[in-house]
Amino acid sequence: MIKEFREFITKGNVLDLAIAVVMGAAFGKIVSSLVENIITPLVGILLGGVNLSSLSIPVGNAVVQYGAFVQAVIDFLIISFAIFMFMKMANSLFRKKQVNEEEAVEEVPATEQYLKEIRDLLQKNARQDERL
Repeated sequence: MIKEFREFITKGNVLDLAIAVVMGAAFGKIVSSLVENIITPLVGILLGGVNLSSLSIPVGNAVVQYGAFVQAVIDFLIISFAIFMFMKMANSLFRKKQVNEEEAVEEVPATEQYLKEIRDLLQKNARQDERL
């Protein structure tokens, strides 16, 4: 049982997942700092100094603080957009690498190319013979 557990832990999938969680947490902190310290103050300036998180409506004896909710939605949208842009950039880099690898693999030796052309010509001639 211990041997099986050790094999499970050392498989690439588990290690990759653990690394992704740690990297995701670190990236989340960076994006949160970007939103809280740079983007939110700029949005506040654009809105004329309105602090969205302090908006509220008194309802009877209670106070509904809808501004905090609005601020959380805006933070979510900004964070989602930042992650989207990062993934788009990363995917474009990976695609370029894959295209270069595919181009290197697709080079066919001349003899094989000639054999393919001969095969195609024979198939074409066979189809023409069937028509007659």
